[in-house]
This record gives sequence, C-alpha cells and structure tokens, in this order.
Amino acid sequence: MGVILKPIDIVDDITKEEFFEKYLKPRKPVVIKNMARNWPAYQKWTMEYIKEVVGDVTVPLYDSAKADPAAPINTPTTEMKFADYIDLIQREPTDLRIFFFDPIKHAPDILKDYISPKELMGGFLDKYPSMFFGGKSSVTFLHYDIDLAHIFHTHFNGRKHVLLFEQKWKDRLYCLPYATYALEDYDIENPDFEKFPALDGVEGIECFLEHGDTLFMPTGWWHWMKYLDGSFSLSLRAWDKSWGVKANSLWNLTVQRGFDNFMKKNFKANYMNWKEKKAIERGNYALKRGLPR
Repeated sequence: MGVILKPIDIVDDITKEEFFEKYLKPRKPVVIKNMARNWPAYQKWTMEYIKEVVGDVTVPLYDSAKADPAAPINTPTTEMKFADYIDLIQREPTDLRIFFFDPIKHAPDILKDYISPKELMGGFLDKYPSMFFGGKSSVTFLHYDIDLAHIFHTHFNGRKHVLLFEQKWKDRLYCLPYATYALEDYDIENPDFEKFPALDGVEGIECFLEHGDTLFMPTGWWHWMKYLDGSFSLSLRAWDKSWGVKANSLWNLTVQRGFDNFMKKNFKANYMNWKEKKAIERGNYALKRGLPR
C-alpha cells in the first residue's frame, strides 16, 4: 500500500468566500498560482537582488544530519557569509539550509516587495515574515510548526517538492514526545516499511511549487520539503481565530519547549533514546488499532 499521496488542489485565483468555505474553514491546503504575481517580489527577487539587499552578514546554516540529543531544537550546524551561501546554492547541490531567516533585521526594504493576503483572511503577523533558503536536494525534516499559525508559503527562483499530512496522522508519523517533529531515522519520500510499519497506509497530499506559487498550509499540518533547485521561500503567518489553537500555541512555545530543552540539557542521549522508543511504541499502537479512523 505504501504512503498514499493525493495531488493538492491548485487554483489560479480565489475569492475570500471560496477560500473560507473550501480551505480555511475545513483547514485544507491549496496552492494559489497568481497571488504573488502582483507583488514587486515576483519580478525583483532574483538571487543577485536578495544577495545585494541583505548584505554581507553572517547567517546560521542547518544540514540534514540527525539532531544532537543535547542541543536545543533548531541549533545551527555552521555559519557562513550570506553572499557566499547564495553563491554556493547557485553553483552546486548542498544540504545546507537557512531556516527562519528574518529579512527585516538586515533588509527592511524587502517589506515593500510583498503584500499579506488580507483579502483572504485576517490575523497576519506582518512584522514577522520568515525566509527559507536551500540548496538543490536539501531537505526540511518532517514537522509541524510549533506556533500553530496558518502559513502562506511563497516560493522563488526554482522548484520545491512538498508532502503534507494532517495532524491526525502524527502517531503514525512517529511524532516524538514533547516535540513537533518526527523521528528522523526514516525517509518519508522512500520509507522502509519493514522498519517503520506505521507509515504504511498513511495518507497525505503532494505538491510541487514553482516560482511565484503560494502554498496555504493550515494550522497544525505536518510538512516535509525538498529543494529541487537552489532557491528560497517566504512564509507569512496568520493566527487562527480559535482560542483553543492559541492556547495550544502558547503551551508549545513555553511549557513544552522549555521542558524539552531542560531534559535534553540534563539527560542528553538517554532522554532522546526514550523519546524515540516512545515514538515507535505509539506508532505501532496506532497501527495495531487502525488509527486514525
């Protein structure tokens, strides 16, 4: 059976009413082809332009290696001058990525180049856009965003392969306890079902983003991303109206993250081994029970 992937819904344009009824209310992903075509960024955001406006700053980089059990989540692997990194991802494949880059700090003029899609929904965190850069073949591990925001993810200068999974599949995806990411020992693109049987039959959505495409990812959706070219993306975040979602977000960002970092720091590999064992136990239990129903 394997992992069951359906193609994502794709629209050229969409009205507020259609967006609410078909995607926001049921929390269903969609790709909007034309949303960013009216942005200055659609024409302006070349690699050379981004390199010029950001300047010669040093940026943290992340690779595809399994996380250090003693390190807090999102600890960088190395550092590099931004201009050198842009040259690298244009020149050759690399698994080095820039994660959650804050463009305002280094290039405030970038704020003028895009428009939050407030005609579709409210709640945007306009002062907190994030940019993500990756070399060809680099991968963003399977996770869901800890703050539980809705995300409008627009891609530039290349292609990106994306797999999406509803929150109901989290145990079958081997979600680690006290974390918002999955066991890093399997490749969701080509899983070993003998070692990780709970993945067999998991249902998801697949999409391929090209320059200017915007992916709407509703709150809590798991995502895995692979850069098919050296390229970059902009994520705009919007709060869900539900107070329950906001409360869960606050819990994740404070209590859960604080506890997880404390345990990693004090118990290191023993704690990570327990987490991984628990994730496998939960995955196997969900499979045995036929969950989710």
